[in-house]
Amino acid sequence: MTLHQVRFGSGSPLLLIHGLGAGWRSWTPILDGLAAQREVIAVDLPGFGETPSLTGAVSIATLTDSVAEFIHEQGLGKVSTVGQSMGGRIVLELARRGVGGDTVALDPGGFWTDRELAVFGATLRPSIKLVGALRAALPTALGNPVTRTALLAQFSARPWALSPGTVLPDLVGLAEAPATGPAMDALTKGPKQAGAPAGTLPGRATIGWGRRDLVTLPRQATRAVAAFPDAQLHWFERCGHFPQWDAPEEAVRLILDNTA
Repeated sequence: MTLHQVRFGSGSPLLLIHGLGAGWRSWTPILDGLAAQREVIAVDLPGFGETPSLTGAVSIATLTDSVAEFIHEQGLGKVSTVGQSMGGRIVLELARRGVGGDTVALDPGGFWTDRELAVFGATLRPSIKLVGALRAALPTALGNPVTRTALLAQFSARPWALSPGTVLPDLVGLAEAPATGPAMDALTKGPKQAGAPAGTLPGRATIGWGRRDLVTLPRQATRAVAAFPDAQLHWFERCGHFPQWDAPEEAVRLILDNTA
Protein backbone atom coordinates (compact mmCIF):
# COMPACT_ATOMS: atom_id res chain seq x y z
CA MET A 1 0.00 0.00 0.00
CA THR A 2 1.20 3.49 -0.87
CA LEU A 3 0.34 6.02 1.85
CA HIS A 4 -1.08 9.37 0.81
CA GLN A 5 1.52 12.05 1.50
CA VAL A 6 2.02 15.79 1.41
CA ARG A 7 5.37 17.57 1.38
CA PHE A 8 6.34 21.03 2.53
CA GLY A 9 9.60 22.95 2.73
CA SER A 10 13.13 21.86 1.91
CA GLY A 11 16.09 20.42 3.74
CA SER A 12 16.70 17.04 5.34
CA PRO A 13 13.45 15.03 5.40
CA LEU A 14 11.24 14.71 8.45
CA LEU A 15 8.43 12.12 8.41
CA LEU A 16 5.32 12.90 10.49
CA ILE A 17 2.96 10.12 11.69
CA HIS A 18 -0.39 11.20 13.12
CA GLY A 19 -2.58 9.57 15.78
CA LEU A 20 -6.33 9.00 15.75
CA GLY A 21 -8.10 11.84 13.97
CA ALA A 22 -7.44 14.00 10.94
CA GLY A 23 -4.58 12.22 9.25
CA TRP A 24 -1.75 14.50 8.13
CA ARG A 25 -3.83 17.61 8.88
CA SER A 26 -3.40 16.91 12.60
CA TRP A 27 0.04 18.51 12.20
CA THR A 28 -1.25 21.75 10.67
CA PRO A 29 -0.44 23.95 13.72
CA ILE A 30 3.29 23.16 13.45
CA LEU A 31 3.80 22.48 9.73
CA ASP A 32 5.01 25.97 8.86
CA GLY A 33 7.47 26.03 11.75
CA LEU A 34 8.96 22.69 10.76
CA ALA A 35 8.94 23.39 7.02
CA ALA A 36 10.94 26.59 7.57
CA GLN A 37 14.00 24.38 8.14
CA ARG A 38 13.15 20.90 6.86
CA GLU A 39 11.40 18.99 4.12
CA VAL A 40 8.32 17.81 5.97
CA ILE A 41 6.63 14.63 4.73
CA ALA A 42 3.27 14.05 6.40
CA VAL A 43 1.33 10.87 5.62
CA ASP A 44 -2.16 9.51 6.15
CA LEU A 45 -2.11 6.11 7.84
CA PRO A 46 -4.33 3.39 6.30
CA GLY A 47 -8.01 4.21 6.82
CA PHE A 48 -7.32 7.86 7.67
CA GLY A 49 -7.40 10.91 5.43
CA GLU A 50 -6.93 9.89 1.79
CA THR A 51 -5.23 6.52 2.32
CA PRO A 52 -7.44 3.44 1.79
CA SER A 53 -8.03 1.07 4.67
CA LEU A 54 -5.95 -2.05 5.16
CA THR A 55 -7.43 -5.16 3.59
CA GLY A 56 -6.36 -7.35 6.50
CA ALA A 57 -6.07 -6.99 10.25
CA VAL A 58 -5.52 -3.55 11.74
CA SER A 59 -2.92 -3.60 14.51
CA ILE A 60 -0.03 -1.46 15.65
CA ALA A 61 2.21 -3.98 13.90
CA THR A 62 0.41 -3.74 10.54
CA LEU A 63 0.15 0.05 10.72
CA THR A 64 3.88 0.17 11.46
CA ASP A 65 4.49 -2.20 8.54
CA SER A 66 2.72 0.27 6.24
CA VAL A 67 4.99 3.11 7.35
CA ALA A 68 8.13 0.96 7.08
CA GLU A 69 7.11 0.00 3.53
CA PHE A 70 6.53 3.67 2.71
CA ILE A 71 10.01 4.58 3.96
CA HIS A 72 11.48 1.83 1.78
CA GLU A 73 9.40 2.72 -1.30
CA GLN A 74 10.31 6.41 -1.05
CA GLY A 75 14.00 5.72 -0.51
CA LEU A 76 13.94 7.61 2.77
CA GLY A 77 16.43 5.34 4.55
CA LYS A 78 17.49 6.92 7.85
CA VAL A 79 14.72 9.53 7.83
CA SER A 80 13.91 11.18 11.16
CA THR A 81 10.41 10.30 12.34
CA VAL A 82 7.94 12.16 14.54
CA GLY A 83 4.66 10.77 15.85
CA GLN A 84 1.95 11.79 18.28
CA SER A 85 -0.33 9.51 20.34
CA MET A 86 -0.82 6.34 18.27
CA GLY A 87 1.68 7.80 15.81
CA GLY A 88 4.12 8.24 18.70
CA ARG A 89 3.81 4.56 19.43
CA ILE A 90 4.34 3.72 15.75
CA VAL A 91 7.58 5.74 15.49
CA LEU A 92 8.90 4.07 18.66
CA GLU A 93 8.06 0.70 17.14
CA LEU A 94 9.90 1.69 13.96
CA ALA A 95 12.93 2.66 16.05
CA ARG A 96 12.69 -0.61 17.98
CA ARG A 97 12.83 -2.43 14.64
CA GLY A 98 15.85 -0.37 13.56
CA VAL A 99 13.91 1.56 10.90
CA GLY A 100 14.54 5.27 10.33
CA GLY A 101 16.91 7.57 12.16
CA ASP A 102 16.21 10.02 14.98
CA THR A 103 12.82 9.62 16.64
CA VAL A 104 10.51 12.03 18.47
CA ALA A 105 7.43 10.47 20.09
CA LEU A 106 4.83 12.83 21.57
CA ASP A 107 2.50 11.39 24.23
CA PRO A 108 2.75 7.85 22.81
CA GLY A 109 0.30 5.08 23.68
CA GLY A 110 1.13 1.57 24.77
CA PHE A 111 2.66 2.13 28.21
CA TRP A 112 -0.46 1.81 30.35
CA THR A 113 -1.31 -0.66 33.09
CA ASP A 114 -4.30 -2.94 32.55
CA ARG A 115 -6.42 -0.66 34.72
CA GLU A 116 -5.30 2.47 32.87
CA LEU A 117 -6.00 0.76 29.56
CA ALA A 118 -9.53 -0.08 30.68
CA VAL A 119 -10.13 3.53 31.69
CA PHE A 120 -8.65 4.74 28.40
CA GLY A 121 -11.10 2.64 26.41
CA ALA A 122 -14.06 3.40 28.67
CA THR A 123 -13.55 7.16 28.40
CA LEU A 124 -12.29 7.64 24.85
CA ARG A 125 -14.86 5.46 23.09
CA PRO A 126 -17.82 7.52 24.42
CA SER A 127 -15.96 10.70 23.44
CA ILE A 128 -15.58 9.41 19.89
CA LYS A 129 -19.28 8.45 19.77
CA LEU A 130 -20.25 11.92 21.01
CA VAL A 131 -18.13 13.58 18.34
CA GLY A 132 -19.80 11.39 15.73
CA ALA A 133 -23.25 12.27 16.99
CA LEU A 134 -22.38 15.98 16.88
CA ARG A 135 -20.63 15.83 13.49
CA ALA A 136 -22.98 18.29 11.74
CA ALA A 137 -22.91 20.70 14.67
CA LEU A 138 -19.15 20.58 15.33
CA PRO A 139 -18.25 23.92 13.68
CA THR A 140 -20.89 25.70 15.77
CA ALA A 141 -20.00 23.85 18.98
CA LEU A 142 -16.29 24.57 18.57
CA GLY A 143 -17.01 28.23 17.89
CA ASN A 144 -18.27 28.67 21.46
CA PRO A 145 -15.53 28.60 24.14
CA VAL A 146 -17.85 26.90 26.64
CA THR A 147 -18.86 24.00 24.41
CA ARG A 148 -15.36 23.81 22.96
CA THR A 149 -13.99 23.36 26.47
CA ALA A 150 -16.56 20.66 27.25
CA LEU A 151 -15.73 18.74 24.07
CA LEU A 152 -11.94 18.98 24.37
CA ALA A 153 -11.32 18.77 28.12
CA GLN A 154 -9.91 15.25 27.75
CA PHE A 155 -7.48 16.30 25.03
CA SER A 156 -6.24 19.80 25.84
CA ALA A 157 -5.03 21.60 28.96
CA ARG A 158 -6.44 24.90 27.65
CA PRO A 159 -9.28 24.07 25.24
CA TRP A 160 -10.93 27.49 25.58
CA ALA A 161 -7.78 29.08 24.12
CA LEU A 162 -7.66 26.93 20.98
CA SER A 163 -8.99 28.15 17.65
CA PRO A 164 -11.81 26.08 16.14
CA GLY A 165 -9.78 25.69 12.96
CA THR A 166 -6.95 24.03 14.88
CA VAL A 167 -9.07 21.25 16.34
CA LEU A 168 -11.91 20.73 13.85
CA PRO A 169 -9.92 18.49 11.45
CA ASP A 170 -9.02 16.03 14.21
CA LEU A 171 -12.57 15.83 15.52
CA VAL A 172 -13.98 15.33 12.03
CA GLY A 173 -11.38 12.62 11.50
CA LEU A 174 -12.41 10.86 14.70
CA ALA A 175 -16.01 10.89 13.50
CA GLU A 176 -15.46 9.91 9.88
CA ALA A 177 -12.22 7.94 9.42
CA PRO A 178 -12.97 4.27 8.59
CA ALA A 179 -10.02 3.15 10.70
CA THR A 180 -10.99 4.92 13.94
CA GLY A 181 -12.84 1.91 15.36
CA PRO A 182 -10.32 -0.74 14.24
CA ALA A 183 -7.40 1.40 15.46
CA MET A 184 -9.08 1.82 18.85
CA ASP A 185 -9.44 -1.96 19.02
CA ALA A 186 -5.76 -2.32 18.14
CA LEU A 187 -4.81 0.05 20.95
CA THR A 188 -7.10 -1.43 23.59
CA LYS A 189 -7.06 -5.13 22.72
CA GLY A 190 -3.59 -5.58 21.27
CA PRO A 191 -0.27 -6.01 23.07
CA LYS A 192 1.43 -3.19 24.93
CA GLN A 193 4.46 -1.50 23.42
CA ALA A 194 7.67 -3.52 23.53
CA GLY A 195 10.88 -1.73 24.41
CA ALA A 196 14.40 -1.59 23.00
CA PRO A 197 17.57 -2.38 24.99
CA ALA A 198 20.15 0.35 25.37
CA GLY A 199 22.35 0.82 22.35
CA THR A 200 19.98 -0.75 19.83
CA LEU A 201 18.11 2.26 18.38
CA PRO A 202 19.06 3.60 14.92
CA GLY A 203 19.36 7.20 16.14
CA ARG A 204 18.49 9.56 18.97
CA ALA A 205 15.13 9.09 20.68
CA THR A 206 13.13 11.81 22.39
CA ILE A 207 9.83 11.27 24.21
CA GLY A 208 7.72 14.37 24.85
CA TRP A 209 4.84 14.28 27.33
CA GLY A 210 2.20 16.74 28.41
CA ARG A 211 2.08 17.24 32.17
CA ARG A 212 -1.73 17.46 31.96
CA ASP A 213 -2.35 14.64 29.50
CA LEU A 214 -5.62 12.89 30.39
CA VAL A 215 -5.41 10.33 27.57
CA THR A 216 -1.94 8.85 28.04
CA LEU A 217 -1.33 9.75 31.65
CA PRO A 218 1.94 11.46 32.66
CA ARG A 219 2.96 8.60 34.94
CA GLN A 220 3.21 6.41 31.84
CA ALA A 221 6.24 8.45 30.75
CA THR A 222 8.34 6.68 33.40
CA ARG A 223 7.45 3.31 31.85
CA ALA A 224 8.19 4.58 28.36
CA VAL A 225 11.69 5.70 29.34
CA ALA A 226 12.27 2.43 31.18
CA ALA A 227 11.32 0.55 28.01
CA PHE A 228 13.51 2.83 25.87
CA PRO A 229 16.45 3.64 28.17
CA ASP A 230 18.30 5.58 25.45
CA ALA A 231 15.43 8.04 25.13
CA GLN A 232 15.48 11.58 26.50
CA LEU A 233 12.26 12.68 28.24
CA HIS A 234 10.90 16.19 27.72
CA TRP A 235 7.96 17.55 29.70
CA PHE A 236 5.50 20.00 28.15
CA GLU A 237 4.13 22.10 31.01
CA ARG A 238 0.45 23.21 30.85
CA CYS A 239 -0.05 20.80 27.96
CA GLY A 240 -2.51 17.99 27.33
CA HIS A 241 -2.43 15.14 24.82
CA PHE A 242 -1.71 17.30 21.74
CA PRO A 243 1.51 19.33 22.05
CA GLN A 244 0.88 20.66 18.55
CA TRP A 245 -2.31 22.24 19.94
CA ASP A 246 -1.24 23.41 23.37
CA ALA A 247 2.46 24.16 22.86
CA PRO A 248 3.13 24.46 19.12
CA GLU A 249 6.26 26.61 19.31
CA GLU A 250 7.80 24.36 21.97
CA ALA A 251 6.92 21.27 19.92
CA VAL A 252 8.65 22.73 16.86
CA ARG A 253 11.78 23.51 18.86
CA LEU A 254 11.86 20.05 20.41
CA ILE A 255 11.50 18.33 17.05
CA LEU A 256 14.06 20.45 15.21
CA ASP A 257 16.60 20.27 18.04
CA ASN A 258 16.42 16.49 18.31
CA THR A 259 16.34 15.35 14.68
CA ALA A 260 18.91 15.57 11.91
